[in-house]
Amino acid sequence: MRVIIGMTGASGFIFGIDLLRRLQAEKYLVMSKWGRYTLKEETGLTEHHLAEYVKRSFSDEDLAAPFSSGSTPFDAYVILPCSSSTMCKIASGIGDTLTTRIAQVALKERRKLIIGLREAPLSTIHLEQATKLSQAGAIIMPIAPAFYHRPQTIDEMVEQFTSKILSLLGFETTLAWKPEALE
Repeated sequence: MRVIIGMTGASGFIFGIDLLRRLQAEKYLVMSKWGRYTLKEETGLTEHHLAEYVKRSFSDEDLAAPFSSGSTPFDAYVILPCSSSTMCKIASGIGDTLTTRIAQVALKERRKLIIGLREAPLSTIHLEQATKLSQAGAIIMPIAPAFYHRPQTIDEMVEQFTSKILSLLGFETTLAWKPEALE
């Protein structure tokens, strides 16, 4: 499976990093300028620290990158974290960066597009744009960790959320709310 991970300037890099670590697939990374800034602010890491988890990184300014064309196949595109600005640009059909262009390709080619939105509260405009993307086939997944599994650490909260994304990508995870009820 070939998966592209996009990271924008929204808060929530702990989720994107956990997904990069755990996702067992051929992975490519696209990080916006503000994504690089927020990664450094939140974690102290740089894009170079994430290189070990991906086959290759592409500059967000590189609209000639292979994945800017529908002729280069990929199975899924996950933007995590995704800013509301990026989500709204995608919903409006704007493909002026590699991040937004790959999303346009995913939508037109009917490839899986998961948007890990990190914004609160959401305005009516945000909700309208999220609705447009959902109607076009994207999965809008606000970063909202669950608590029914009684997490004891932040890592457990993060892992539960990224497990949900892995499940949406078709990977087997242990997500059942009450796994004992399945026995």
